[in-house]
Amino acid sequence: MARRKRCTGEHLYTCSQCGQSFSQRSGLYQHRNIHEGKYKCIECDKCCRSNQELMIHTRRHFGLKLFECTVCNKQFTRSEGLIMHSRIHSGEKPYKCHICDKAFSQSGQLHSHTRVHTGDKPYKCSLCDKSFSSGSSFQSHKRQVHSNGETHECTYCGMYFKTSVLLNYHVRIHTDAKPYSCRYCLECFTWDSELKTHLLESHNEDTWLKCYICQKKFSYNAAANIHVPQREGVKPYACIACPECLCTTDESKQH
Repeated sequence: MARRKRCTGEHLYTCSQCGQSFSQRSGLYQHRNIHEGKYKCIECDKCCRSNQELMIHTRRHFGLKLFECTVCNKQFTRSEGLIMHSRIHSGEKPYKCHICDKAFSQSGQLHSHTRVHTGDKPYKCSLCDKSFSSGSSFQSHKRQVHSNGETHECTYCGMYFKTSVLLNYHVRIHTDAKPYSCRYCLECFTWDSELKTHLLESHNEDTWLKCYICQKKFSYNAAANIHVPQREGVKPYACIACPECLCTTDESKQH
């Protein structure tokens, strides 16, 4: 009979997509489900690690909170949440450090605390190679140093965005979601601009936007507003380091 490998607490298994580490292979396998979108919520597109986690998550959309605190009446979707919450009222701290006797109400807090003594820093930033002892410190570092004020993180690739709307647009690249459907046929599209182009080309709906210089056609204003100044030779974005002038903000950033 095969013996189960004992967990040592070391984070030996690292996700190749986001760098998060785990002490057991099973934790890494469950985590991968987030990137693969295996258990995705149909209400908000959040990806969960397991079917059980997905079921617990979906309760929040329907306001199902089955476990209630008898002291303050706060409700929870899981019994584990109620048990941890109840320690706020009781002051119970069952998880004790065997080195300094400091006690904690949650096992995760104790696990993070032990790294103070061991010096273990399992969270490594792929952008600057700096390491951290806790996931919260690692996430804070990414937001403050590498996100340029963008606080909404993609769970698939780790990119940050300034708004949840921009993040939701970006996630479609990973999920291949196509929320825009044609009213005339069965075609579906990832972007609204693709749908508008399809309606113009296939169903002759609406009118094209034309460049008055070269007669090139566009289906939406944003593309036309970039193209026309380029044809006119207008370059309103000047570089502060050299005499170069650029047509668009994207060109200016790349320069």
